[in-house]
Amino acid sequence: MSDTTVMKVQSRHSPKGEMGQKYLASGKNVSMRLWEETPPSVDPRPAVARDYETVGYVISGRAELHTEGQMVLLEPGDSWMVPRGASHAYKITEPFTAVEATYPPSQVHGRDDA
Repeated sequence: MSDTTVMKVQSRHSPKGEMGQKYLASGKNVSMRLWEETPPSVDPRPAVARDYETVGYVISGRAELHTEGQMVLLEPGDSWMVPRGASHAYKITEPFTAVEATYPPSQVHGRDDA
């Protein structure tokens, strides 16, 4: 029998991660998180390679995505994808709000740990 459980998560009650992300709905194979009004940064965060694929959508603000020798400017209305295992870093240039989905879920088994 298939799982027919439906989940609703109100972001104001969502747990927050160490980097400021809010964890939204999460299933067995995918999870969502919200970066809300993340303040600008002088330098990109240290580059990391994560054990999950990330797709995101910019709601407001601007950021630079530095990955594998490239710099991609992220602006409102843009979406992006970072492959699993790709070395990448973000530099926030304006207060930044975005939603991301990760596969597999980023917060499972410490995958989100820096």
